[in-house]
Formats: sequence, C-alpha cells, structure tokens
Amino acid sequence: MGEYTNQKLRRQDLLYPELSFEIIGSAYDVFNELRWGHKEVVYQRAYAKSLVAKGIKFEKEKYAPVNFQGENVGKNFFDFLVDGKVIVELKVVSKFGYVHIDQVSSYLKSVNLNLAIIIYFLKDGVRFKRLVNDL
Repeated sequence: MGEYTNQKLRRQDLLYPELSFEIIGSAYDVFNELRWGHKEVVYQRAYAKSLVAKGIKFEKEKYAPVNFQGENVGKNFFDFLVDGKVIVELKVVSKFGYVHIDQVSSYLKSVNLNLAIIIYFLKDGVRFKRLVNDL
C-alpha cells in the first residue's frame, strides 16, 4: 500500500505540481492563522500577503474579456492569476458548489489557460478543487 501511495504522489501528469503545492499551502497558512468566520475579501487580502511572502508572482482581480467573433461580449474577473498560468478563486461557503465549478471553468476557457484551483474556506478547514481545461 505504501508503494501505491508513493506512486500517486509522484504522478507526472499533474499540471504545475510544485506551484500548485505552494498555492494550496498558502491557503492553509491563511486558514491556520485566521480560522473560520471572515468575509471573502479578508481571505483574499491575507492570501495575497502569503503569496508575496513566498515570492510567488500573481495578479489580483484579473480582468478577462469574453470575445465572440472578434468582439467583446462579456467580462470576467477572477481572484488571482498566479505566475501567469494558474487561476485561483477563493470561496467562503458552507459547501462545494457546481455553480463555482462552472464559473471557474468558463474563466479557463475565456483566457485559454490549463489549470484553475478553487479554494474553499469552510468551517472545518480548507478544501480545494483542481480544474483542468482540456483545450
């Protein structure tokens, strides 16, 4: 059983494994200090400070236009674009929701990126969901 677990940890098909580890680790850092019960904006500010402390490049509240036949037909704003390649959305909710998955999937498609991570700050801790855009 230990060998199987170790094999799983060394999967080569994960997108940006080291960066993902740091992204998710920052969420745990924030939760471990702030705990549960804050507004989403508080977690966003703390999360940004954690990324800065780790030296990770990011853009906050990233604008992403939605184009159709060469014209802008909509706009998206996502919480973070980390290292120019991973969308990070923070949520403060009581449970996972497909509406969040659909929302972030549309972000991936609109900017043609491969990976997004939704991070949930829940009463019982941090949970996350990786979304892959199969382009």
